[in-house]
Amino acid sequence: QVQLEESGGGLVQAGGSLRLSCAASRLTFYDMGWFRQAPGKEREFVAAVSGSGGITYYADSVKGRSTISRDNVENMVYLEMNSLKPEDTAIYYCAAAPSLGRRRVRADEYAYWGQGTQVTVSS
Repeated sequence: QVQLEESGGGLVQAGGSLRLSCAASRLTFYDMGWFRQAPGKEREFVAAVSGSGGITYYADSVKGRSTISRDNVENMVYLEMNSLKPEDTAIYYCAAAPSLGRRRVRADEYAYWGQGTQVTVSS
């Protein structure tokens, strides 16, 4: 079992930045991902980091303006987002899955989820 709690969301103007945090009860041997869900839309992949932190990958929609990182000592995962756009508005969720050494971009590949944190980007 892994408990996850997101924080750091809020209201920001377009072009601004946010750093989302995810506090985990444990991180070792877990791949971590960030997903988001906008009203009326399906939950979509944003970014993920491997258990060791050595491999990161991103959705095309955020690539180049987002950075995912993890601190396995503090059991924290972060998503830094820059140049935010109104279309980034969504609830952002942190997710965990036991490391299998492969990329995972589908929500159903992750076993544990946080409650989410709201990000609203105003134009």
